[in-house]
Amino acid sequence: MRRHITPVRSGVLSQPDSVLSDSMHADEVLDLMYKLMEYRHQEIRHRLEKVGRAASMLHMDVLLLIYHFAKIATGNILEIGAYIGGSTIAAAVGARESGRTKKFVSVEPGGRLKHPRIPSRNIFKDLKRNLARFGVLESVTLINGRSFEETTTSAVRQMLGRGEVGLFIFDADNNVRRDLNCYGELLADSCWIVIDDYFGPGAKAAPIRAQVNELVSAGRLVPFGYYGWGTWIGQWRRK
Repeated sequence: MRRHITPVRSGVLSQPDSVLSDSMHADEVLDLMYKLMEYRHQEIRHRLEKVGRAASMLHMDVLLLIYHFAKIATGNILEIGAYIGGSTIAAAVGARESGRTKKFVSVEPGGRLKHPRIPSRNIFKDLKRNLARFGVLESVTLINGRSFEETTTSAVRQMLGRGEVGLFIFDADNNVRRDLNCYGELLADSCWIVIDDYFGPGAKAAPIRAQVNELVSAGRLVPFGYYGWGTWIGQWRRK
């Protein structure tokens, strides 16, 4: 009686999809690091250094990545927490240089902030001034309000539709999960995500890190790395 012989499968063909997916993701992470390295030696760095000195607490690498994502993303842009405009300007310049028309909505509650380098007595006024100074005021729709207020969410949804956002920037309080729950339906699959204060000495870092890690474990966020002084970079996965 002939024995049943199990065929030998190719080591490549028999790899689980997850292994192949992990390999592809690793390549994408390395590609992003390489692109950032290129930007560090290009003229855009000098332009964004001026923006950083005038209006941003973010590391230069993060401003360059925001510029990059705004330039390559196929969808629109939603920002929660503009402060006085550093990340907003970087994204607006990237969107403009993409050669495609993109809606850009930025939410900022305003107020005042003491800071050793870039303090503000009137955040929203300084935000508008900086956007005008760098020539992008007309490229951004500013909403003066808190991200979770009904008037704000309604205004955002009037301008951005389901799955239309290709870049989401969060640099606000310590509750990024709240805003991803609120606006997640607007984000496209593989939408680029920038979340500041994932690491840091401040009180915001621990809850943000816990929330991001939970979303990664749930498969909603895919990490691409940590840049600058503690900014999380990744992508969104729709259900």
